[in-house]
This record gives sequence, C-alpha cells and structure tokens, in this order.
Amino acid sequence: MSDFLSELAWRDLLYQQTEGAAAHFSAGTVTAYCGFDPTAPSLHVGNLVPIMGLVHLQRAGHRPVALVGGGTGMIGDPSGKATERQLLDVDEIDANVAGIRDQLERFLDFSGARAARMVDNGEWLRSLRAVDFMRDVGKHFTINLMMQKDSVKSRLEGGISYTEFSYMLLQAYDFLELHRRHGVTAQIGGSDQWGNITAGTELIRRTVQQEAHGVTLPLVTTTSGAKFGKSEAGAVWLDATRTSPYKFYQFWVNAEDADAVRFLKMFTLLGREEIESLGEALAAAPHERAAQRRLATEVTALVHGRDAAALAERVSRVIFDKRVDVRELPLDVFQTLGSEIPGARFPAATPLAVLDALEQAFGLSRSAARKLLQQGAVSVNGEKLAADTTHIDRAGAAYERWFLLRKGAREIAVLELTD
Repeated sequence: MSDFLSELAWRDLLYQQTEGAAAHFSAGTVTAYCGFDPTAPSLHVGNLVPIMGLVHLQRAGHRPVALVGGGTGMIGDPSGKATERQLLDVDEIDANVAGIRDQLERFLDFSGARAARMVDNGEWLRSLRAVDFMRDVGKHFTINLMMQKDSVKSRLEGGISYTEFSYMLLQAYDFLELHRRHGVTAQIGGSDQWGNITAGTELIRRTVQQEAHGVTLPLVTTTSGAKFGKSEAGAVWLDATRTSPYKFYQFWVNAEDADAVRFLKMFTLLGREEIESLGEALAAAPHERAAQRRLATEVTALVHGRDAAALAERVSRVIFDKRVDVRELPLDVFQTLGSEIPGARFPAATPLAVLDALEQAFGLSRSAARKLLQQGAVSVNGEKLAADTTHIDRAGAAYERWFLLRKGAREIAVLELTD
C-alpha cells in the first residue's frame, strides 16, 4: 500500500478504494482532487475530514486539487439528503465560493513542485450546452446504473427531481474535465460520494480510455452516536466570525474520552508515538484531559493559527482552573472573556455592589444572590468573598477595568468597569 493510503489507514481515515488504487499511488506523483460544495459561506468541522485527506495527499508527495463547486452548487448534491436542497442564486454561490477558497488556502501549500491548485467548476459547467452534455456524457450512463446509486435509491420513495438526479453526471464530468485540464487521475471524498466518484472513473475509462481511481474517507460520528460537527449552538464553522476560536477550541476540548485519540489521529498532524502517549496519559488520568487539551490546541492552531489557539487555551484555563492568578493574565484574555462568557458592565465612578453584580451577570434573583454569598460560594479575581461583603473593591480590578466573578466551582462571569 502506498504511503498515502497507509497514512490514511492508521489514522482511521480510509474507508474505500477502487481496485488498483494502492498501486496507482505507489507508482509516482498523482494529481488528485476533492470537491467542496458552496452551500454556505464557510466550511464546518465536518469538512475537515476531506481537507485532512488533501493535506496527507500533499505530505505524501502528491499534488492536491481543491475543487469548489461554483457550477455544481447551482444544482445541489443529493447525497445524504432526505429532501431537495433549496436552490441558491448565482451571487450567493459566488460569495460562498470566495469564502471557501480563502479557508482552503490555510491548509495546503500552493508553492513548489507539488503546489496545490484551487479550481472552480463553474469555469466549465456554467457554459455547458445541455445537448452537448447529453450526447457526450449522458450516453455513457444507463438509468438502471444511476438508480442503484445510494444517493438516488434512498430518495426514490419520497421523490427526487431530475435536477438532483443529474448531479452524479455533473460530478463525473468534473472528474473528466480535471483529468483533461490538470492531469487529475484520482478523487477523494466522503464515503457518501462513492457512487459519484466511481461514475467519474467510469466516464474517464469510456471516453479517453485512461485509468482513474477513487478513495473515500469515513463519515464521522461520535462514540455516543451524536452527529459530529454539531454543538449546542449549532454547526461548528471554520470561519472565526461564525464560530470564534474560543468556541472552536471548546468544541474539541469537550470531546468524549472514547473519541479523543481517534480525533487526534483524524484531525491533527501529530505522529503515531505522540498520539499513543497521549492515549496512555488519558487512560491513566482521564480527569486531566491531556488528550483533549492537545487535540483542541492542535486543531484550533491548524484552522485559526497558533496565536489564536494559545489565546483560546489561556481563556479556557481561566474558566476551568480556579487557581489561575488573575493578576498574571494578559489583557487579550480579559477582552476575549468579555465577548465569550456571561458578564455585566458597571460605571467606574459608582460603588460596585456584590448583589448587583451577581444579579446582572448571572440573572439571579436578589434572594438567590444573597444566599450564594452567605454560603461562601462567591469569589472575585480568585478571592472568596466573606458572607458580609457588600461591595467589590475597585482597587483590585485587573488593568483597572476587569473582574472575574465566580459562583460555585464552574460558573464564571466577567465584570467590566466603564468610563
């Protein structure tokens, strides 16, 4: 098996491959592509599986092509969908393509002998003549064959439009065009793309009598059976304006113990020995969550950069570690906390009452706030407040502006003094 496929296999990223794929990747440099559907202006963490496939492809010495579907996005892939997609207008698709293009450029090297390439299939699909497409592509596929594909078969009872029924042929045509224009001989994608991928290999074989291959990656679920890529707030996006680096970090650091090592394999570039060592540390001391913290740091760094990952880690440590010395925290930690966790703002010129702070920061009633204080369950900047404390000493504000107000062991809010 080639280094590329071997790497995918030990990282639990290899699902299927066409016959002869291993020999094809072992024979020399292969140009392979993966497609990304512009249904939104940002990719999400579920897209990291095929993205990592392209990353490992390039690291193994092959040439990756990232195909953005400016053409196929006008149709919509029925794979994995129970109902028809809502059609997007051209301007919306173009805006989504631009956003996705920027994100993909963070992961791949676009320089050197094996430089990655970004391609938009709108270049050939938007000007494609229907009659030419039916003659040159449609004649190579029988309705019987298309009806057997999972993406079609699963929709027969509820109904599928001709628009989405034809998607398979458009993706097959993409493979052929990329083969002609850029020498692409392999496609990678999620396991739900197997029918579309093999349609492309068959079209290349029939039209230009050339060999082409496909490799699929698994669709990821969590050990608990939950859909991967969803948080309580919804989808976890790669765009920092949609999912902040801090929330992105939290998604990964909250991975279940049973998923942590598997996710380290799939979504980081750490080596086998280091991942195994983190797995051993997790088994020996699961409460320390060393594997999850490393997972969160590595994936956040990959998507948002090392600086953003370090800041997210520091902010997370403030929230979950009561022993953190607030006086040593950099200003950007407070600024991030102010936008990420519950809080309240108070004029700097007036006394700051403890009960007011608890009420506004946590939405407590007056009696509930007073009870917490009497129970010794309230602290400010790491110092527990006495039961008879009435006001917070403004002289203790970090940077003359910030307080961290904590109730109980885990709930924390940020108080900001304003001019």
